[in-house]
Amino acid sequence: MIHTVKPGETLTQISRDYRIPLSVIIDANPSIDPNIIYPGQSIVIPGFPSPDTIPYQIEVSIHNRWLRLLKDGVLQKQYPIAVGRMLYATPIGNFIVINKAPNPGGPFGTMWMSLSKEHYGIHGTNDPSSIGQAVSRGCIRMHNRDVEELASIIPIGTPVYIHP
Repeated sequence: MIHTVKPGETLTQISRDYRIPLSVIIDANPSIDPNIIYPGQSIVIPGFPSPDTIPYQIEVSIHNRWLRLLKDGVLQKQYPIAVGRMLYATPIGNFIVINKAPNPGGPFGTMWMSLSKEHYGIHGTNDPSSIGQAVSRGCIRMHNRDVEELASIIPIGTPVYIHP
């Protein structure tokens, strides 16, 4: 998988976002100087499939509070979600699903899917009345049955596009 460096990113932060050791990323990119990266630079992230090989995409609208599952660009399903509250905005941009963890416990409901941004994910909830609200710490909350269904369909590496 190829990551395009965004303004302000460091190689250390990129390694944390993808949960890949820095040394592994450096080894996979022998032509780059790990001390000098720049916006727009392409960095190989080993261990994830190319998004081009995955038929699914996830689109999230923060304002409309929905998550859409697309397959080959065709809408398959739309789910209601909760998003980040004031001071804990849901991040905007392009990410991928990097892992899935069933039954993470606590407020994360019955499924957690990490995004390629440290501390953020798509997860269930132990408070279904929060769906449709701006109440999370930036994560995307779904009804447990919905996040379980979504997790059963999409593979690791699925692109996630989050927009206002």
